[in-house]
Amino acid sequence: MIGAGRLLAVVPARGNSKGLPGKNIRSLAGLPLIAHSILLAKMCPEIDRCVVSTDSDEIAETAKRHGGDVPFKRPAELAQSETSMWPVIRHALETIESQEAKPYEFVALLDPTSPTRLPEDVREACRLLAARPDADGIVAVSKPHYSPIWHTVVDRAGWMSDFVPDAGNVARRQDVQDVFQINGLLYIWKAEFIRAHAEGWRGAGKHLMLPVPEGRATSIDDLEQFDRMQVLVRGGAIKLPWIERETAP
Repeated sequence: MIGAGRLLAVVPARGNSKGLPGKNIRSLAGLPLIAHSILLAKMCPEIDRCVVSTDSDEIAETAKRHGGDVPFKRPAELAQSETSMWPVIRHALETIESQEAKPYEFVALLDPTSPTRLPEDVREACRLLAARPDADGIVAVSKPHYSPIWHTVVDRAGWMSDFVPDAGNVARRQDVQDVFQINGLLYIWKAEFIRAHAEGWRGAGKHLMLPVPEGRATSIDDLEQFDRMQVLVRGGAIKLPWIERETAP
């Protein structure tokens, strides 16, 4: 819960992944990728219910084997490669609320492709939201190892040019304003904000930032990224607290 408000978590997992086929059920450190988000949710008392939204029977069965709640099948029109995440979240919220007598006040997005969120991330996000009732949501961000203002350039008419027009006016890298990137680890929105905005959240409402270390800022879209994450988790560089209890003999 956030204050007195109920929190619904949604784990979206489309079956036909083009970048890495079958990635949502591919084994990461001994567990299917989707299981990491499900098991994370089970360790978070702030989450009142966590549901999986998928169009795939195979993903649904895999999720259920690891304690996942799959109360509906995502319609095909919301499972296309060009489908954005926002209508998927809106559909999950609407479907679950049609089945329950009491509405939810908050909705969290737990994308399986960013499996390195921790219970303390959820706890801190809920704390920050509870302290700012005027916020419509909170988004996990991280500070990249380089400054996009200072380092990014583009080709303009064959010549290197600053991507940020005023970057050349900053004399020292140390003087550049801090910049953060959205890392995909965690999003939480007010349910009323989701209901009211059919086109998406970017550019709408007021959002807080949840800083997360760059070392845990992961998004798995292809085999190289998956293999890199496998090395980091198996090598102990990233510790996921649910792995030991699930893989213990």
